[in-house]
Amino acid sequence: MENKEDSDVLGNPAAPYANALARRYGLATQSYAITHPSLPNYLALTSGSTQGVSSDCTDCHVAARNIVDQLEAARISWRAYLEGLPSSCFKGAAAGGYAQKHNPFIYYQDIADSPRRCNELVGFSALARDLRAGALPTYVWVTPNLCDDTHDCPVAAGDRFLARTVPALLRETGPHGFIVITWDEGSSDASCCGGVAAGGAIATIVAGPDVRRGGRDGAPVDHYGVLRTIEDALGLPPLGGAADPRNGRLDSLFTRPPRVR
Repeated sequence: MENKEDSDVLGNPAAPYANALARRYGLATQSYAITHPSLPNYLALTSGSTQGVSSDCTDCHVAARNIVDQLEAARISWRAYLEGLPSSCFKGAAAGGYAQKHNPFIYYQDIADSPRRCNELVGFSALARDLRAGALPTYVWVTPNLCDDTHDCPVAAGDRFLARTVPALLRETGPHGFIVITWDEGSSDASCCGGVAAGGAIATIVAGPDVRRGGRDGAPVDHYGVLRTIEDALGLPPLGGAADPRNGRLDSLFTRPPRVR
């Protein structure tokens, strides 16, 4: 999700679904983005580093180890579902509500230059098909379009997107899977984690069978800590900033250490 401070979402009557999820499942109450603008945060969530990117560039690429490299080395299935993407492996800067800057995978050279990997970047029609078939991969990334992610539209639009999208995903998590709903950045420069993260205070909600009901984690966590939680659950070594304990993790929101495999 996009560009909202935690106070814009949590407790907001325009976001009844997100708040219901937070009450039922787990909430990181001290969650922070890494920086501004969007793209560096997306890279942080998928590689443990902003890779030196400080803008929403559409003609930049990075040669960096990323979570797809880890997933494929461990033979773990993955797919990124990007709302509004006009075709698999689309390399344009924008199309309708789709924005390249919200698709971190196309920035990694070893994904963009590989037809096999690049074809795992798909639109929401593929998400609907995979849900109907019970064929979601183990690692799923979902990017809404510019309205549904609250970038161009109010909180209520994003909440409606979550309400119509998350329930089907939750049904497919399996006995130990989980969903992380987080925003890329806030509207402030609020910071945590030794100053590593200074992209604002954001809402991060975790839902799944092993998540503590009504769980609250007040320890600081940033996007690197979210990545670390996902990597731990998949048995993958931490990338970059995910290895730094100052960046936190979401483990205390679970009834057992998160393990998907």
